[in-house]
Order: sequence, then C-alpha cells, then structure tokens
Amino acid sequence: MKTPVHTAIEPGILYFGTPVVLISSTNEDGSPNLAPMSSAFWLGWRAVLGLGARSKTARNLRRTGECVLNLPSDALAPAVDRLALTTGSDPVPPGKQERGYFHVADKFGRAGLTPVPSETVAPPRVAECPVAMEAVVSAVHPVADEDPAQRGGILAFEVRVQRVFVHDSIRLPGSDDHIDPDAWRPLIMSFQKLYGLGPQVHPSTLARIPERLYRGPDIDRAREIAPVR
Repeated sequence: MKTPVHTAIEPGILYFGTPVVLISSTNEDGSPNLAPMSSAFWLGWRAVLGLGARSKTARNLRRTGECVLNLPSDALAPAVDRLALTTGSDPVPPGKQERGYFHVADKFGRAGLTPVPSETVAPPRVAECPVAMEAVVSAVHPVADEDPAQRGGILAFEVRVQRVFVHDSIRLPGSDDHIDPDAWRPLIMSFQKLYGLGPQVHPSTLARIPERLYRGPDIDRAREIAPVR
C-alpha cells in the first residue's frame, strides 16, 4: 500500500470541525445576547472559549462573568445560520463591517429560539438546544499577546460549568447522568460550513473507562451554588 504524501499549505483558518455553541450573555441594559461560535473545548466541568476581544459576547463576559453554553443539534442548523453575520454591537466594529456583519438587538427573535430562565446565572438558556450549561468566568487569557499586530484582539475565556441541563431524548436509557452518544447529534462547524455527526466508525477503547472516574471537584462545587431541582 502506497504511503500518502503530505503537502504544505497555508489555509486562512484552521477550523477542522468542532461543535457549534450558542453563547447567551447579558447586555448592559439587561437584555440577552445570543452568539454562535465554534472555538470551544471542554476539560472536565471547565470550557475554554476563543472570542474576539471586541465582540459583544466577550465584553458581556468580562463585565458580568456569566454565560450559558447552549449546544444545538444538527436539526437547529437553520436557526443557527439565521444568526450568521449578526452582532449585538452597535455600532458594528470595523472588522465585522468589512465582513458584512450587521447589528441585531433581538438575537433570540432573529433565530426563532426561546429563552428560558437559568437557575444559577442571569443569561437565559435556549429551550430548543438539547444541551445547556450555565457557567461563570474563571479566568481570561490573552491570545497572540506576543505579536504587536494581534495583541489585544483575541481572548480565551476559561469558564466553570455550574449546571448542566439536557433534553431527556439524549439521556442514556437507565442512567441519570449519562448522555447517549447515539442519540446526541451535535451541530458541527468545519471550515465555516455546518455538518451533522455521523454514526460511530469504530469501537473506542477509551469508552471502557467508567465516566465516574472522570468526575472532578467542580461538580461538588456546583452543587454548593444552589441545590439541583
């Protein structure tokens, strides 16, 4: 079998495929903002979110320290796409103006999604999203801070999850706290295009490790915030 050969290229972006997140946050006037993004990953009950420093969401997170990470299913792709090229910032930042963004105050209305009250933070959850995680900001890290041309433009927010809500349709039958990977169909963004998740392609050796062995102290800390209803 011939060994594949690599070719050096310089793509403008390196978004090889990550789940879409709808981040809800609170504006200065108390109204909710809702923004789609896909630069996110999780470690235990922590998440790291990559955001433009001048975005409305980044400014809301720095001011309030709260957000909700709503994960849409692939069925919600049309709703997510209705938020494309919209911003809660008014006036629209120059960089976004250049890319064709325009201001929308009512993001929930624009997307056709329903806000529902959260339990531990002020921003609302998205009712239609199968997963919603209430979170607080633990730290803010500058990205590319060593480069004068990029300094101050990108921030990585470390957030701590305080509550996880899911639709019963994606819970593993017979389990209280497990997600059924075969029922959960996340919306994936890959190189600016929206995709669904296909079936499992191979048995996973890591799946043999019981999930309880990954449970960290943040779960107990979350219980102290407010009792789970």
